Amino acid sequence: MDSSSGISSNSSGMQNSASEEDLQQTMDLRKRKRMISNRESARRSRLRKQKHMEELMAQVAELRRQNHQILTSLRATTQHHIAVESENAILRAQEAELSHRLQSLVEIVGFTAAGNDGGYHDQLDGGGSWNCLSQPIMMMAAAAASSFPADAGPACMDLPRLLC
Repeated sequence: MDSSSGISSNSSGMQNSASEEDLQQTMDLRKRKRMISNRESARRSRLRKQKHMEELMAQVAELRRQNHQILTSLRATTQHHIAVESENAILRAQEAELSHRLQSLVEIVGFTAAGNDGGYHDQLDGGGSWNCLSQPIMMMAAAAASSFPADAGPACMDLPRLLC
């Protein structure tokens, strides 16, 4: 039995060493698989990160384009607003001038009507405080009448007097 037990222990030592070797190979294989899996996972992670960066860069470019477009539109709108404000100021000044002229014409019509009713016109013209030729509209009428040709007739020449 001695000899058989020696063979038996020798074969069990070989089996132990073979099983340890198999175990070591299995562990090495698992390590390699895990290492390959980790590398692949890291590669996918880098690709995702790169794709995300590219998407963010595209979004930045689009937002910059939109910002530029909005600023251009804002500048155009501001210029248009300034032009409208300027035109509005001119129209307000013209409205004030026309309102003043209308008021002068209303006064002229009032004095003319009063002059036809009993000499009030003669009284003002002869020393009263109001002189119709001092009104801007009447000054323009007098200037226009003096520029008429001589053959235009007496009515054109007497236009300022007729209006007063």
